[in-house]
Parts: sequence; C-alpha cells; structure tokens
Amino acid sequence: MLASGNPHKLAELGAALPEWELELLPRGDYPPEAGATYEENARGKARFGRLHADPGTWVIGEDSGIEAAALGGRPGVASARWADDGVARLQHELAGVGDRRARYVCVMVAIDPAGRELVVTGTLEGAISTGPPRGDEGFGYDPVFVPDGESLTVAELGNAWKLEHSHRARAAAALASAVRERGG
Repeated sequence: MLASGNPHKLAELGAALPEWELELLPRGDYPPEAGATYEENARGKARFGRLHADPGTWVIGEDSGIEAAALGGRPGVASARWADDGVARLQHELAGVGDRRARYVCVMVAIDPAGRELVVTGTLEGAISTGPPRGDEGFGYDPVFVPDGESLTVAELGNAWKLEHSHRARAAAALASAVRERGG
C-alpha cells in the first residue's frame, strides 16, 4: 500500500517494484507534510497509512524533492509546495547563476505488518537546464532537470528511462533489497 494520493508516484513505484501489488491508500485526510526532512514526512505518511491499511500489508510512505546547490538545497523538502509554478520559480531564482548543480532526493519509509520500519534513500545528481522547459513526459521539475551524463532533461529522456534511473527508482531498488535482506 502506498500512503499517497499521487498517481504519478504510484505508477513509478509500481514499475520499480513489480513484485509488489501497490495501490494508493484511498484517503483524503493525510496529515500535512510539516516535517523538516524528507524522512519525517515519509514516516508520517507511512504511520498514517499503517493506521488505515489492511493489517497484513506493508505500507510505504514517500517524500521527495529537488535541491539546488546554489540555493542552499532549496526548494528541498518544500518542493511540492514551493510555488504555484515551481519550475518557473526555480529558473527565476537561478537566472544568471553559474552553479546549476541540483539533485533529486527520495526517501521511503516502509512499515511491515508487525510495525517494523525500513528507511531507504535514492538520489539522482544533475543540473538545472537553461532555457525553457523541455520534454513531455514525467512531472514536476523533470522538464528542467538534466541528469549527470545526459544532455536531455528527464522529461525528454522519458518515462521508460525514469522508471530505471530516477531517484524514486533508486529508492525502490534499495527498498526491495532491504526487504529481501530482512527475509520478508
């Protein structure tokens, strides 16, 4: 069970964790993302989900964001709430700035049926592009984020690329590995 109302995240995690039968927790009353860290927000979602999900299922809480080096890591944990148009604001704040390094961060907290937690992180290093947003796939900051070693934005690289290489895919792989190591 994914403690989220975001169908984009469900699609990404469902593809990254094909052995899991993921579905969104059908709730409209999630607690606010008021934590100071991705982990605090992910844990809050997972614990909320644990209260409302079938007792025999795993529950995953996830929080993610983008961190621009020149902005001291902003927007960071507030990425989804940073502005009505976060892409435009990020580009505006980086206008004329030479250091365009950035990274995507994803933290997942998974709670098993016994209430034990696993915490995993995935990152994707890159830079914020100059010029207008490019590409039609992905969501959020994908039209302006160019991963290290690539010349295209994530939105241009496409969803198939993202399912294998994104910060969320990397966190999902870490989660699958941690669950296997735990034996469940």
